[in-house]
Amino acid sequence: MSDSFELQRLADLSDEQLQEAYAPRGEPWLRVNFVSTVDGSATGADGLSTSINDDADKRVFDTLRKHADCLVVGAGTIRDEEYDVPKIPVVVVSRRADVPPTLREAPRGRVLMATVASAEGLDEARELLGHEQVLVLGEDEIDLVALKAELLGRGWRDQLCEGGPSLFGDLLAAGAVDELCWTVSPRLVAGDGPRIAGGPDVDVAVRPVLLLEQDGTLLGRWLV
Repeated sequence: MSDSFELQRLADLSDEQLQEAYAPRGEPWLRVNFVSTVDGSATGADGLSTSINDDADKRVFDTLRKHADCLVVGAGTIRDEEYDVPKIPVVVVSRRADVPPTLREAPRGRVLMATVASAEGLDEARELLGHEQVLVLGEDEIDLVALKAELLGRGWRDQLCEGGPSLFGDLLAAGAVDELCWTVSPRLVAGDGPRIAGGPDVDVAVRPVLLLEQDGTLLGRWLV
């Protein structure tokens, strides 16, 4: 795929062409997927990203999940967005080893926990998920580069992170992100909604390689 690009209509792409347009460029490949409004809010007035989603974003969201070998998601985002158990393994990132309620009844092996040795809920997570499904990657802070390598060691080359902002900021600070997939929803919400990245200050250059449009919604790939 060439790095030169022009604005394309999402509706003009078949499902196969869209899948090729979003093909990973290496392995392991960790990409982060976010939606925000034009004025930069990662949520609507209700505090949820689902309220600023639309059909275009859903189509790309589904395409990215079809590519992915696993999901990497912060525990707070899973709780707030009330994630159902996905069809692919989900790695819950939590310094407290907190297994969100909606995932507690998942089939064994479908949910992993990335946490730290000092986590309050470490023993409970091991009992609930299985010892081999709980990844202890540091004493007090999660080593996100080690997490990326651990997932590759399980054969999971295409790693999809769906937030939240704090985890995205930590991944950027760790140098673990390969790509940002970002949807800009054509609306303004004002208020104090979160940005797509939070946490420590970073200054990371990105390079756009794809830009699609549908009904005013912009969807693109930025390589880190």
